[in-house]
Amino acid sequence: LSCSEGVFKCPEDQLPLDYAKIYPDPELEAQVLSLAIRCIHSEEGCRWSGLIKHLQAHLGTCGFNVIPCPNRCSAKLSRRDLPEHVQHGCPKRRVKCEFCASDFTGEAFEGHQGTCPQESVYCENKCGARMMRRLLSQHALTECPKRTQPCTYCAKEFVFDTIQNHQYQCPRYPVPCPNQCGTLSIAREDVPTHLKESCSTAMLLCPFKEAGCKHRCPKLAMGRHLEESTKVHLGMVCALVSRQRQEILELRRDVEELSVSSDGTLIWKISDYTRKLQEAKARSNYEFFSPPFYTHKYGYKLQVSAFLNGNGSGESSHLSVYIRVLPGEYDNLLEWPFSYRVTFSLLDQSDPSLSKPQHITETFHPDPNWKNFQKPGASRSSLDESTLGFGYPKFISHEDIKKRNYVRDNAIFIKASVEIPQKILA
Repeated sequence: LSCSEGVFKCPEDQLPLDYAKIYPDPELEAQVLSLAIRCIHSEEGCRWSGLIKHLQAHLGTCGFNVIPCPNRCSAKLSRRDLPEHVQHGCPKRRVKCEFCASDFTGEAFEGHQGTCPQESVYCENKCGARMMRRLLSQHALTECPKRTQPCTYCAKEFVFDTIQNHQYQCPRYPVPCPNQCGTLSIAREDVPTHLKESCSTAMLLCPFKEAGCKHRCPKLAMGRHLEESTKVHLGMVCALVSRQRQEILELRRDVEELSVSSDGTLIWKISDYTRKLQEAKARSNYEFFSPPFYTHKYGYKLQVSAFLNGNGSGESSHLSVYIRVLPGEYDNLLEWPFSYRVTFSLLDQSDPSLSKPQHITETFHPDPNWKNFQKPGASRSSLDESTLGFGYPKFISHEDIKKRNYVRDNAIFIKASVEIPQKILA
């Protein structure tokens, strides 16, 4: 029957029933209870079958019947699963820790596991030691050979069983002065500085060692040595300066040789032409010299000179140009006298796109009998007046030099070239 607000209804037609007219039917009940049925959990696997009147008694023992946990943990499960739940899964079960023997509910025990201070565990540093968890922190702090520990002196971290070896190399480890000057504690890395700057017994070389003084004495005695050897040191320094001056001259010559042209052609730019011409007019026979150049690789070394205000028959009216032979690096390998054709040119600086340049050009063959084309001596230089070169005192007049762009941007270009046969070059 269904009941709604105190009114019973017929399950068939849902019409209200008079409760006074409802009564039990013992005979029908007896018939129903005598019917044979299977367990309500037969589909789940229960094989029990019997009379309906015995069903309740069976459900009291049926392993498939769902019942609440006796620990009142709110879980409901089949009777056959209950023992496992009560023993291992119920959060309300009682559990005793095997290490500390404390009693916990199952829920609290889960939090206790892995933290029990009495549980035996291995050291986390993998040193091999095993102990109760409550002793682990003290072991890791003071006993474990694999614990990390900072070096007392340099503060770097090391494994404890290696820190002793580190101290034999630690840059900040205090050591006594190796010269036994009385300083007992110096950081190992500071020893060289101490020996150099502070140690009173350190042996020092004389500050004039580069000048040649080989004296060596303790630092305290160095002042006396310097006072007593002033004149000696001065002589050494003078000798050193002389040697260095000679080395500088040799290096300068080497640099000049490296910068010298070696293709048989020189293009010489004379800048500030107006000022230099006035200077030449004020000083008779005032000569300007070009950079030296070689006729070819490993060839003759030549130089051009110019008298802007003329020389000899061209003095005060012409530009004079000459060429001379200088001592070269390869003179002993060459044929003498010098006999190759030389060409001088004063270059026209006019724009080639506007007019064809008209260079002033003169060519000559050296006279093999003239002394200046013989093999030069080592003493001959560009300033030696006896080496006046061969050339043209009246190369171009001051009037003609103004007619075209031989002077442009206050500069002139003089070109000298030497024709060397191909067989010589080969």
